[in-house]
Amino acid sequence: MTEKSSYTIDVQVETRFVPDQSKPGDNRYVFAYTVTLRNAGEMPARLLTRRWMITDANGKVEEVTGEGVVGEQPWMRPGDDFEYTSGAVLETPVGTMGGSYQMLADDGTEFEAPIPTFTLSIPRTLH
Repeated sequence: MTEKSSYTIDVQVETRFVPDQSKPGDNRYVFAYTVTLRNAGEMPARLLTRRWMITDANGKVEEVTGEGVVGEQPWMRPGDDFEYTSGAVLETPVGTMGGSYQMLADDGTEFEAPIPTFTLSIPRTLH
């Protein structure tokens, strides 16, 4: 058994712009993102904490850390999925997010599940 096969959380993210909560004239752009975590490893594990790095188009970086996600610390058996939706507010119409989840496997091993960097962007309008 290799470490990767025992302790692997796949992370996929879908994003959307939320126009009814955004105010471009006030440099307020609201985005929702839905994260799907899948335990692709061989060991059950619990999500303990999260760490996000949010960067807007001006280069402003905000680090967000905390316990769990949306008030939960999900425990996932191998093959289990956990999905949640949250949001971010940027001062620019484009930005990026990425980071990691700190996980705890049932055998006591702590490991990191990377969140691949993804783009937040308002939809483009063609004239």
